[in-house]
Amino acid sequence: MSDRHLDKTPTILRKIVDRKWEEIGERKRSVSIADLKAMAGDQPPARGFADALRTRINAKTPAVIAEIKKASPSKGILRDPFEPAAIAESYEKGGAACLSVLTDRDFFQGHEDFLKAARNACSLPVIRKDFMVAPYQVYESRAMGADCILLIAACLTRDQMQELEGIAHDIGLDVLVEVHDGEEMDDALTLTTPLVGINNRNLHTFDVSLDTTFDLHERISNDRLTITESGIMTIDDVNAMTERGIYGFLVGESFMRAKEPGGKLRELFFPER
Repeated sequence: MSDRHLDKTPTILRKIVDRKWEEIGERKRSVSIADLKAMAGDQPPARGFADALRTRINAKTPAVIAEIKKASPSKGILRDPFEPAAIAESYEKGGAACLSVLTDRDFFQGHEDFLKAARNACSLPVIRKDFMVAPYQVYESRAMGADCILLIAACLTRDQMQELEGIAHDIGLDVLVEVHDGEEMDDALTLTTPLVGINNRNLHTFDVSLDTTFDLHERISNDRLTITESGIMTIDDVNAMTERGIYGFLVGESFMRAKEPGGKLRELFFPER
């Protein structure tokens, strides 16, 4: 187990993770892990998150994970009024392949009900965007109807990631592992998931550089799917990625600030439609 996370994990991420452990303790007092496992087992089959992305990417068509996010710690409220179901419908019409829904309450003003509302309003697979640190949250994600979970390499050891991925796959969830640098990529590539997200935002400085994706993508084999995250704001950004064979995108902020999120998605990724 590596100690690099203890030394290099950005302060904001450490703060969030500390709060997650408190939150898990609070939730366990009202819903046991045994109850969550039963609830997870009662869910209908998950919608294929990885398959939805792979179909688009293999066809060399943008595979967009469109994010539903009310707020962020650095930018504050992004959308008001915030109506997850309407946003999900808009995204589906705009051509999204999948949805990402923030469920973290304390830092992103998210909620599990947002995920449920969004998923019920469309036919798209949905990833629960939160800070996964414990098995409890994996079962909880399946119980709330998620089709995929996010594992952030910056706040997990290699052993933790492998454990959480194993549980996720056992109960039918796909996994997107997110990295920011080469060291995190080393850990991520020990997982079996085909979904590797490269976040262009430096969590220490909050600077965004698409070069992060360009550099790290070269280390990803063809049997995996690269998803570029953060900083995709213009058609030129999209073209810069697709010219390098990168067709997977996770975009949130630019859509959330648009009057019609799905219209903005179409404008950015499918301007010919």
